[in-house]
Amino acid sequence: MLAYWRFYWPLALIGVGMVLSIQFQNAALAKYPDAVTELAVLALSYGVFSFFNASLQFIAQLSNVYARSPEATRRSWRFVVMASAAITVPLAAIAGTTTGGLLVGQLFSLDTDLTARVSEYLLLLCPLIMLNGQRHYFSGLLVQAKLTGWMTVINFTYLGVVIAALLGGLALAIKPTYVVVGAETLGVLVMLSLLLLARYRLYAPPPVREHEGVSYRELLGFFIPVSTTGVMFALSRPILFAFVARTSDGIAIIAALRVAFDFSMIFQQAANQFRHFFISFGFDELPAKRRFMLLVCLGITAIMLLFCLTPLHQWVWGTLMGLPTHVIAVAKDATLIMCLMPAIIVYRNYFHAHLMVMRRTGGMAYGSILRVIGIYACALVFFSSGWLNHISATFILLLGFVIEAAIARLSSARAATSK
Repeated sequence: MLAYWRFYWPLALIGVGMVLSIQFQNAALAKYPDAVTELAVLALSYGVFSFFNASLQFIAQLSNVYARSPEATRRSWRFVVMASAAITVPLAAIAGTTTGGLLVGQLFSLDTDLTARVSEYLLLLCPLIMLNGQRHYFSGLLVQAKLTGWMTVINFTYLGVVIAALLGGLALAIKPTYVVVGAETLGVLVMLSLLLLARYRLYAPPPVREHEGVSYRELLGFFIPVSTTGVMFALSRPILFAFVARTSDGIAIIAALRVAFDFSMIFQQAANQFRHFFISFGFDELPAKRRFMLLVCLGITAIMLLFCLTPLHQWVWGTLMGLPTHVIAVAKDATLIMCLMPAIIVYRNYFHAHLMVMRRTGGMAYGSILRVIGIYACALVFFSSGWLNHISATFILLLGFVIEAAIARLSSARAATSK
């Protein structure tokens, strides 16, 4: 179990480091006049951006699985470049065209000014698709080589750059759009530079060459289902926000839910690392690995409960971040409910890892699609009945993950039977 922990804890810190940058974005926007509107605009902008960016989330797993020979490494890298470019095009069309702006405005029931703000964010975020594709690809190579300690250093360097850029932008009173996107872009550029340095100085390829004859068709067959999983995850928030925006005080609730969901993502990212864990260590000695998963899950949940049930949440969100009091109250309620999330995510990712190792990722796509359908259906029912608020919206989000976990288990069992 000690070997598992040495591999896992740097990965968990990687997830924490990446998501902590979002907390500092929220804190930076809280310093601007009309902070609630700024947070809501950021939530809506990143909701749309994440729909496209989330399709890249499993590129690290793709490179971990396939980049195990020189030819497979070159071919999978070229595939990532082409996929990233293809994903950038529709995002740019939404951000830079009148039709795209009208679509965003109608989706979230925004006025002209808010729609223009969202479109500005999206246009500035477009280059991050290409950069993130490369970031995920080389991250997967370092995880494959079990260089997770170096990955932690690189990710916290990224976090430091983002924080410094946010503070600098605030001090210079730069427009919030430029501060948030500029800080993230600079952080990713520095991170990618360090990843490339580690790739050529520290990375050692697997001793046994695999997938030398991998085709673009096979890579696409792996990528489409897992990218669908990412896209469907990214759709979960915008779907909820689209309904919440139509309720009374919807903008303020969206701002608070962004704070709660972003904070919960710190712990969800830690749970997500079990995909890499099983790709690297396999599925032998399962009782020990399951005990390790249980201990990690209990630890994550305990930290979340400690945050919610003590004055710690008031100190972080109020004293440090300076969020408005009513935003903190709503965010606390939603985060307390999200304490159920680590157990659901760990359970789901156990079966996701099975499906990726067997290269039967279609089950992941089916589960994610049904999750979104479930979230949409429940949000529609609750909105039509007048029951939709921050509490019910949070439970609806969790219900979507429960649906996905159930489908992942069923798909894994079927894949194992037909193997």
